[in-house]
Amino acid sequence: MKIGLFYGSTTCYTEMVAEKIQALIGADVVDLHNIKTVPLARMADYQLLILGLSTWDFGEIQEDWEAHWDEISQVDLSGRTIAIYGMGDQIGYAEWFIDAVGMLHEAIAGQQPNRIGFWPASGYDFIASKALTADGELFYGLALDDENQYEQTDERLNAWVSQILTEIAEQL
Repeated sequence: MKIGLFYGSTTCYTEMVAEKIQALIGADVVDLHNIKTVPLARMADYQLLILGLSTWDFGEIQEDWEAHWDEISQVDLSGRTIAIYGMGDQIGYAEWFIDAVGMLHEAIAGQQPNRIGFWPASGYDFIASKALTADGELFYGLALDDENQYEQTDERLNAWVSQILTEIAEQL
C-alpha cells in the first residue's frame, strides 16, 4: 500500500525530513509531494498520508500550506489514515511551538480521518502549543526542532516512523 507524503518547505528542513521518512520506509512505498507544485486534491489518491509542515514566526502556517489552506476542506479525507509531523523552534517561539501541526489537525478533524502518530510532549521546553492534546501529554504529531535539538531529530524520527508503521499494521 502506497503512502502519500505531502509537505511544504520554505527552508528545505521539512523537505529533508520528508526525504528521511521516505528513505526509512522505502521509496517504493512513500511518494513525496511538495504542495508548492502538487495540488492537495492528490491526497485523495492515498489511503495512508503523512503531512509535513513548519510553524513560522508567531504561530503562522508555512507559506505553501497557507496558500492552499482552503483546499484542505475540499479533499475527502474521511476514513484515511493520517500522520502529521511539524518543524518548530521551541526556544525562539516558545509560545507558538509547532502551532501549525495543531492548526492542520483541527482543519482535518471534521472529516474524521483516522489519526495516528501522536507524539509525547516530554523532552521539549516551550510555553504553549496549539498542537497539544487536551491533556497536554501528547502532540498531534511528531515535533522536531532542528534549531535547538538537532541532535535528537534522527532518533525521534526513527522512533516515530516505527511507531506509525506499527499503528498502520495494527489497522490492517
